[in-house]
Amino acid sequence: MKTILVTGSSNGFGYLTVLTLARKGYNVWATMRDSNGKNKSKKEELETLASNENISITVAELDVTSNNSIYHLMDKISTEAQNGIDVLINNAGVMYVGITEAYSLEQAQEQFDTNFFGVIRTTKAFLPLLKKSSDGMIINISSLAGRLVFPYFGIYCASKFALEAYSEALSYELKPFGVDISIIEPGPYPSGLLFSGPKEDDLSTLNTYGEMSSVPKTMLENFEQFYKSDNAPDPQEIPNAVISLIEKQKGNRPLRQAVGIDYNTNELNEKTNPIQKSLIKDALQMEHLL
Repeated sequence: MKTILVTGSSNGFGYLTVLTLARKGYNVWATMRDSNGKNKSKKEELETLASNENISITVAELDVTSNNSIYHLMDKISTEAQNGIDVLINNAGVMYVGITEAYSLEQAQEQFDTNFFGVIRTTKAFLPLLKKSSDGMIINISSLAGRLVFPYFGIYCASKFALEAYSEALSYELKPFGVDISIIEPGPYPSGLLFSGPKEDDLSTLNTYGEMSSVPKTMLENFEQFYKSDNAPDPQEIPNAVISLIEKQKGNRPLRQAVGIDYNTNELNEKTNPIQKSLIKDALQMEHLL
């Protein structure tokens, strides 16, 4: 069976994806930061489940913002995983929600360091192994906020738009190497991501917004209430989508797939896809990359 690496496995989509893949018989590397610190209980929980259910889960330390951490893990996998890895799932992420102007430049850089540069780091590190696989694949967990812009999610949206562009460019350039790229765009789910980011640093700017400065908090509270309702979507839909992509025939996997409440994102994807393909095929004369 394929060997799959999942980042951000301590909770949310990552945790569910690890269990779903392992229970389907895949060999899974479940990576997380602070695996011997704040996430130690999650590490032990996954290891206990793996032992009790006789499924293949290897929990490993990984901080996607650290090159040293990434290459240490790559060396470990190269040594311990006989055939390397076949699928990389870039799931680690954080969400900054607030008055966009009131986030400092340093905070914007921190948001990008995980959501965008973290993906570049892991992708560059593990692509040599993926290229050796007979069915190498990268699945990047993006968001509807990588295709649609939500007020007060400006920094987060920017990081996901960047991720989408990077992923699509890779999908063309890695075509000759037989590595598929797919993007999953989750809608709103109770995944623990909503309150994962910090408050705005620039308080002097924040104060100029008056009552409007409380709107982001109200938005988040409304989402949280929705997640507690009977109408809340099931986050298991994301690992199910991951499984579906992995099990599709090589070369037939869609580039983008919005999952859950999509606010017409799948329709947007369908309408822009022919325009993008025309650019590659007709304007650039690079049909071989499609």
